[in-house]
Amino acid sequence: MPKTTSTSFYPNQDTFLIAVDCIIFGFRDNKISLLVQPRFLEPQKNGLSLLGGFVKADESVEQAASSVLSRLTGLENIFMEQVGMYGSLERDPGDRVVSCAFYALIDIESQDEKLLEEHKAFWMNINQADKLIFDHPQMVADAIHILRRKAAVQPIGFNLLPEKFTLSQLQALYEAIYNQSFDIRNFRKKMLSMDFLEKLNEVDKSGSKKGAFYYHFKEEKTLNGQTSSGF
Repeated sequence: MPKTTSTSFYPNQDTFLIAVDCIIFGFRDNKISLLVQPRFLEPQKNGLSLLGGFVKADESVEQAASSVLSRLTGLENIFMEQVGMYGSLERDPGDRVVSCAFYALIDIESQDEKLLEEHKAFWMNINQADKLIFDHPQMVADAIHILRRKAAVQPIGFNLLPEKFTLSQLQALYEAIYNQSFDIRNFRKKMLSMDFLEKLNEVDKSGSKKGAFYYHFKEEKTLNGQTSSGF
């Protein structure tokens, strides 16, 4: 139940807990994955949960979210964006808790596997998000909506793909994000017209003798964003 305090300028107002939940997306085997872990306390102990925690008195919600991401993956300075606030009265049966959700995109290969093992965190297919506890499935659905909207106009793939990649790999990422197939010719025409890709003088021959040229994202575009018409 909400608590009251007499040590502030608002002695007659209820106080309650503030939490952060981190929706961390990765891309592996042509599928979007979600980083989750078993919940370590009641209620719903051992249920599948997003990575999160409570906001401390000496930190902002942004700092709390960054701390969660760093502590569990070993990654620093990862771009995170707020998805929204979730404050349904019954969202957490343990207490009155309002959660601020953030999403982040990371390259799975760059994470610290040992840290994940220590915290029993693991990657699951995004299509299994309905198995999560509380209102976490709604958080994931809202984050996916934002991700799809941004993917149409910005080079979001630079967070999910290796430094260099083929157009086939890029298309596989977008098809996973939108959960649909794209015509190869139209997709490549669209991507190249958005002017955030740079062709490299390196060829990936793992798929055929002829091979496919590698590309990477232009640095100024990944920093400043790029707008264009969507899919």
